Amino acid sequence: MTALLTLPVLGPLVAAALCLVFRRLNVQRAISFASLTVAAGCAVAVFVNVWGDGEVRVARMGGWPGSFAITFVADRLSAVMLLVALAAVTLVLIYAIGQRAPDERSSFYHPVYMVMSAGIAQALLAGDLFNLFVAFEILLMASYVLLTLEGTNEQIRAGTTYVVLNILESLVLLVAIGLVFAATGTVNMAELPERLAELPDGVRTSLHLFLLIAFGIKAAVFPLFFWLPDSYPTAPSSVSAVFAGLLTKIGVYCMIRTQTLLFPGEASDLIVVVGILTMVIGIIGAVSHQNMKRILSFHIISQIGYMVFGLGIGGEAAIAATVFFLVHQIPVKTSLFLVEGIVSRDQGSSSLKEVSGLARRSPWLAVLFLLPALSLAGLPPFPGFLAKFSLVRAGLDAEHYVGVAIAITVSLFTLVSMVKIWVAAFWGEAKPSSVGQPDAVATVGLLRHHRLMATSTAVMVVGIVMLAVVAGPFFQFVTDAALQLLDPASYVSAVRSS
Repeated sequence: MTALLTLPVLGPLVAAALCLVFRRLNVQRAISFASLTVAAGCAVAVFVNVWGDGEVRVARMGGWPGSFAITFVADRLSAVMLLVALAAVTLVLIYAIGQRAPDERSSFYHPVYMVMSAGIAQALLAGDLFNLFVAFEILLMASYVLLTLEGTNEQIRAGTTYVVLNILESLVLLVAIGLVFAATGTVNMAELPERLAELPDGVRTSLHLFLLIAFGIKAAVFPLFFWLPDSYPTAPSSVSAVFAGLLTKIGVYCMIRTQTLLFPGEASDLIVVVGILTMVIGIIGAVSHQNMKRILSFHIISQIGYMVFGLGIGGEAAIAATVFFLVHQIPVKTSLFLVEGIVSRDQGSSSLKEVSGLARRSPWLAVLFLLPALSLAGLPPFPGFLAKFSLVRAGLDAEHYVGVAIAITVSLFTLVSMVKIWVAAFWGEAKPSSVGQPDAVATVGLLRHHRLMATSTAVMVVGIVMLAVVAGPFFQFVTDAALQLLDPASYVSAVRSS
């Protein structure tokens, strides 16, 4: 089990080093794909093990004692997140290879992408706060390079905002970890619950707020969201897709872990309010823009609001719905950004004022957009409906009537914005491709000109559909995950005894 937990982190790091040694693009592609395939296979094995008996798996690097070792921990939540995250980064890598954009042809793309993948895995498996901080720093450095790899003025400007805000997040997180260590003498997540409970209320609340601010910046919650709509639209589609699907979700994952393990039930009213405001500000931005990528970027914010709202409600039903929503959003947001990349590559733009008739040129591309869009809006029978319905029901049970009303309203406006994209970009008369493809493409289908891009996107969309097919068993799994989060005794005992 130690190898299964460490390979998703060490494997991509070794691959990054090899990619720096071997600069030929085809060799880098092979190394990257092989590394992520092995890492994803390990994630599958971990998930199957955890699903089978629910036991928490622990690995310590170098066999050091728990107080000194780098500890990787996989419970139900981290196991499913690791599986979905590594599947997403593998599919996006295939998409980037098919896209053959200038950034992917750079000799630094694949090493940096591997480093980012290692940071994602490390953040999800981290068993102590300092290891989590290191994972965030790995993510920051890699994501900044990916964001600005093409070197355009727009990317440099947006990347500067991105890196400044994330450095601020790193500073807040480092200060919070230092204060936690000063107050408790440990940063091990298995030891912290007991020691934090012994602190005076004011000290504990201050530490909690520091961590919430740090993770809130990463998750782009209100009022810490403003860096995201400017940063993500400027990145290449293969980069913005993995950013949209995963990086903000890492922040939400850390908020869930902090709220349930270290500060159970505390500051719940504040978190509910933040979730509601995040929903509202995100949907306002989405309905007011006319560029597909910018609309989807604001939807990242609004959907984060649902997860934070559910976390603030607390309890078994709300946490289960939040975890389901979190897992579901990764393939949904990633696939929508991948579709936008195909549109932008074929038409030269994703502005709704410049694109139309895509459904006539490629019905299959329209399907690849429509399915995740309907799930994002929360229509049955898609998994997004089950996630939002479960959150609404948990909110009603907890008597958060205003929040539930706002959540339903935001969902309706989400549907409106998806219809706006559909009517403007996919309906109407078809426009010729910007790359000079003949009219015959209308019968052949533009997806044949982007086979790898279309294939990876289709696999992602099939994953969304399969989540709807297995929604019953999977919702039972996330319910068990919620119970494990709310009663962390198994997590604590597994880490301490390993």
